Amino acid sequence: MYQAIDMHCDTVSCLWKLRQNGAPEKLRSCGLSVDLEKLKQGNYLLQNFAMFVMLRDTSDPLQSVLELIDEYYRQMEENKDLIAPVYSIGDIERNRNAGLLSALLTVEEGGVCKGSLEVLRVLYRLGVRMMTLTWNFENELGYPGTNMKNRPVSPMGLKPRGIEFVREMNRLGMIVDVSHLGDGGFWDVAEYCKGPFVASHSNARAVCGHGRNLTDDMIRTLADHGGVMGINFCADFLREKNGGTIDDMIRHMKHIRNVGGIGVLGLGSDFDGIENTPEVEHAGMMPALALAMERAGFTGRDIEAVFCENVLRVYREILK
Repeated sequence: MYQAIDMHCDTVSCLWKLRQNGAPEKLRSCGLSVDLEKLKQGNYLLQNFAMFVMLRDTSDPLQSVLELIDEYYRQMEENKDLIAPVYSIGDIERNRNAGLLSALLTVEEGGVCKGSLEVLRVLYRLGVRMMTLTWNFENELGYPGTNMKNRPVSPMGLKPRGIEFVREMNRLGMIVDVSHLGDGGFWDVAEYCKGPFVASHSNARAVCGHGRNLTDDMIRTLADHGGVMGINFCADFLREKNGGTIDDMIRHMKHIRNVGGIGVLGLGSDFDGIENTPEVEHAGMMPALALAMERAGFTGRDIEAVFCENVLRVYREILK
């Protein structure tokens, strides 16, 4: 069975909300799409856990992200017999040798930094190793690709502070994530980012015209940078109407492979941030996707690349 790395889920943010509402759940086993039992069932090597902050719902986004990071480490400590956080590529291999799952801490919404490079550096020291520059709101760094109503917004690129953030993230060894970022911002990242960057949970716009997806030119540019894009399981990003099937995922994978090569493909489920589909409704069902890829003509080496090796390549270069 193929080992999997998923570049994006919102599980910890969901666990934190449940705790605030008086219904605490455990990462070990719960009713969410991602828990440790399901990750074991799906043969995961590593799960990226995104700390998602909705800017419009908080008066202090920095406090909000710190509370989420606290929840993340609470869950890591409670389950240290099964999973451990990673900070560098060496940690992933050590966890694998010890029979542990790996967890990578990420942030979904660069606005939590309030435009402060000092805050960015503190988040890095707290273990954050990947960050989207925006979510669906304008912030101090740039502009999103779509707004809360999934309508296109400004085509403008990164703000000057956003360019400074890209450069500092490069210096620190924090992965720049362009999912949710507007088209102009994507091209600025491509210009100013040294080495690989990622679109952790985005699909192909030529297959589904949603603004959250990447154009063919973007896919080729991402591939040229050695980056990876994670297939998003959200129905709205897979097909304009009645999407969300494994066949839809395969259709995007084939197109992306044909445009940018197999090396640009990865997984970015968006579990616990989307409405699930019965065919792949939780992490334990990932082998069904691998089987569908085999039936669609992907080789074993192709599937290993998409499920794990392409993302590991990026981590080896950045998370030293």
